Amino acid sequence: MPQSVSIKAFDIFCGIGGLSYGLQMAGIPVVAGLDSDLTCRYAYEENCKAKFIHTDIRNFNYSDISPWFKGVKYRVLVGCAPCQPFSAHSAKIGIARKDDTRWNLIHEFLRFIDDGKPEIASMENVPRLRKEDVYLTFKDSLRQLGYQVVDGIVECEYFGVPQKRRRLVLLASRLDDISLPEKNLSKPITVRDSIGHLNHLNNGKASTVDPIHVCRNLSPLNLKRIQASVPAGTWRDWPEDLLLECHKKSSGKTYSCVYGRMSWEKPSPTITTQFYSYGTGRFGHPEQDRALSIREGAILQSFPEDYKFIHSNKPGSISELARHIGNAVPPLLGKAIGTSIVSHINRFEDNI
Repeated sequence: MPQSVSIKAFDIFCGIGGLSYGLQMAGIPVVAGLDSDLTCRYAYEENCKAKFIHTDIRNFNYSDISPWFKGVKYRVLVGCAPCQPFSAHSAKIGIARKDDTRWNLIHEFLRFIDDGKPEIASMENVPRLRKEDVYLTFKDSLRQLGYQVVDGIVECEYFGVPQKRRRLVLLASRLDDISLPEKNLSKPITVRDSIGHLNHLNNGKASTVDPIHVCRNLSPLNLKRIQASVPAGTWRDWPEDLLLECHKKSSGKTYSCVYGRMSWEKPSPTITTQFYSYGTGRFGHPEQDRALSIREGAILQSFPEDYKFIHSNKPGSISELARHIGNAVPPLLGKAIGTSIVSHINRFEDNI
């Protein structure tokens, strides 16, 4: 991006800064981020060096953002509305979306776009959202506002994120046709490539050099279960006395990935907010008898190894840190989105 071209971004639902950090890696300055979760402030401001605005989007307006965009030629508004109401897990357990106050936050994002008419807008979310009426209405509204819209399902492992993670990405431009990110890897990065160099960690312990390299303590029974597990295997590898009652029922036999070890030679499974818990997925370390550490989950989300999640004087809980990391946009996916935006603006500049 030529230095003479002025571009800045504002991040709605910024969390701990995965998307903002990735946009900055692509060369797009991020002026500020907004989120209702105050516990995200330290990580966002420390790593992204941008203002964190603690508020509910429903109490905020584009006019509150506009001062940051003063004199900017290309304004970029990005956001990842909370995806839990549309996740496969919510659908599986029958959560009623009408009872979840987050499901209509996409309308709030649209309100910002409608009020400000930024040159570029982008949204990332779970693939299931693509078929929902609220999303179809969102896309139609963008087109009515004069945006060229493109969306699709992106496989994050082909953008350097060392995990199997499929996400819906939308890009909208008032300038011209815009394209989705193009794959930049032919072969995904493996678990070994990403976390194989980290110090050995015992069950329930923390590293003496990195307080984020810490794992949850396994119960004696779960310790026996992980000792009986093999990489990429299932609970079917266990002796009978270690099985859960649900595994003995026909309804539980399809849940083959819970209580599993990761494989060194493959990308990790999708990192969720529960990745620190061995029993919620294939979140066992490939060879050490323990669950993933917080630092390992962050690296598998493509956060750099020196990303700061907690203040040295105020350590966070394992569950809170995992929630922040699992909810984040992987920074390398953010970089891919930012690279598409930069390429789009460069092409537009060349044609004017």
